[in-house]
Amino acid sequence: MQQTFELIAKTFQGLEEVLAQELIELGADDVQIGRRMVSFSGNQEMMYRANFCLRTAVRVLKPILHFRAKDAEAVYKAVKGIEWNEILDLDTSFAVDTTVYSTEFRNSKFVAYKVKDAIVDYFMELTGKRPNISVANPDLRLNMHIAEDSCTLSLDSSGESLHIRGYRTATVEAPINEVLAAALVKMSGWDFNSDFIDPFCGSGTILVEAALMARNIYPGIFRRKFGFENWKDFNPELLSTIFDDDSHEREFNHKLYGYDLNLRAIEAAQDNAKAARVADLITLEQRDIRDFVLPEGCEKAIIVTNPPYGERLRPEDLSQIYRTLGTKLKKDCQGCDAWVISSKEELFDDMRLRPSFRVPLNNGSLDCELRKYVTFDGKLDKFRAEGNEVKTDAERERMGEKGRFRDGRKREFSRKRFNDEDDRDFSDHGERSDRDRKSFDRKDRYEDRRPRYEESDYRSGFDFSDDPELAATYRTLRARHSAFEGVRAAKERAARGERGKFERRDDNRSRGQRNDRRSFSRAPRREGDDFRGNREFKHRDDRFEGRGDRTRGDRDRGDRSERRGGYDKRGGFDRKPRQEGGFSRPARGGNLRKRRED
Repeated sequence: MQQTFELIAKTFQGLEEVLAQELIELGADDVQIGRRMVSFSGNQEMMYRANFCLRTAVRVLKPILHFRAKDAEAVYKAVKGIEWNEILDLDTSFAVDTTVYSTEFRNSKFVAYKVKDAIVDYFMELTGKRPNISVANPDLRLNMHIAEDSCTLSLDSSGESLHIRGYRTATVEAPINEVLAAALVKMSGWDFNSDFIDPFCGSGTILVEAALMARNIYPGIFRRKFGFENWKDFNPELLSTIFDDDSHEREFNHKLYGYDLNLRAIEAAQDNAKAARVADLITLEQRDIRDFVLPEGCEKAIIVTNPPYGERLRPEDLSQIYRTLGTKLKKDCQGCDAWVISSKEELFDDMRLRPSFRVPLNNGSLDCELRKYVTFDGKLDKFRAEGNEVKTDAERERMGEKGRFRDGRKREFSRKRFNDEDDRDFSDHGERSDRDRKSFDRKDRYEDRRPRYEESDYRSGFDFSDDPELAATYRTLRARHSAFEGVRAAKERAARGERGKFERRDDNRSRGQRNDRRSFSRAPRREGDDFRGNREFKHRDDRFEGRGDRTRGDRDRGDRSERRGGYDKRGGFDRKPRQEGGFSRPARGGNLRKRRED
């Protein structure tokens, strides 16, 4: 009887439920879903089978120590206390991978160094020799996971990531991950009793994963080596028994079809299908999406595809691709269920189809969604009257889960379409119909929807002592009102020809309209003061008006700056070509030489 122990299968975010279902079907016990992982329990055979059979797992870890640590020294002491001579030898090279979510441990590499130091010091004290450390290709991998002060040290039984199946001999730019491809096929609910189509097949990853599932061929058959094969307790006979067992394989009587505009992608897909020994199930053809139709004799099929997202194509080309895809699904693929993954909301909108189900996923570093489209002829009511449904019971239950998008990615994803739009809805301020709202330009709409403040709101003298937050809001509003009043009063005085004690002489001009900023300071001017010395300074009322009526001899410094191109931030003027009768370049420090007399 083999000993049962704890195991952890890691995966990508959004695939936890699919992985948990795989483990249950495999016979695992105590299956519990976590974030990007699923924990379960099993014996040595279960650990071998998990690595060999799981399609949506990235790694399978075997925890050897759970502990709490608040600093690096505590990590060092806990790791050094393990009997490492029972786990590895001096001839066994090892490496440490770390995953840290903690305010105490902010440097994952530092944590890895402390774990390595603890293991090396253990062997130095025990044997006087150092074990080998290899980052590139170690014999044994360790994984340290830290969440705040909770630490878990595990042995990595997989070695290389499980998404590296071993059948991919050719590829194209930005191929989809094998684990994600397998998850898309599983999420589609394909029961292997119909054809399978990918109109954007690329290098054929989704098709190959679907074909392996159709024949129930486990992905581990292509692996050269697993990490547990270097462990001291490795059982080669047990692994051989699992490897040689083909009783689970089955016949598949349908076809898989793949299309792509790129001929090189079609050739890569053919090579990968041959390497995976499923080339007889897959039909590949170079075809544009505009020419896409269901294969001859195919009345119903599952469509799962990963179209381009826009990382390498122009937006207008992408928009046309998705619009064409939506039209083809609606008119030429009636009766089929289509599953489309993409990273942009506006591209889904271009399809002009309403999804019946959606799942947030990650494709590498991109936040994506997988959406299901049920295509049918006629209207939805008629479709349902015939006994059909656009959602399964499981999909309806999952869509109704509260907090299904609790990580916030759905909210961020849905707002991406407003990043570059001018027609954002400021519906909090003012009520207008959509038709009326579009008749205003952006500035007018914004001005029209700004809150209107009345003087009585700020000077009413209400007591807000019971609500400090509301009191702070009203204090801010009162300050704004005072500022508005000050500007309005200044404009009224300027209209009457009056001038306040500390007012600027260009109150009615915006900052961007001033040509000479140095000649106006915020401080009051004293009679006879000039910013270049104590020479007499005479104010001209027509400084900003009637420039065309003056003679060249009457032009002041502000006029010269306008003629030369504007005063720059360094205290000089723009370097424009010298004109007849113009000024020479400013000397260092921003001073100007006098204009030569004609």
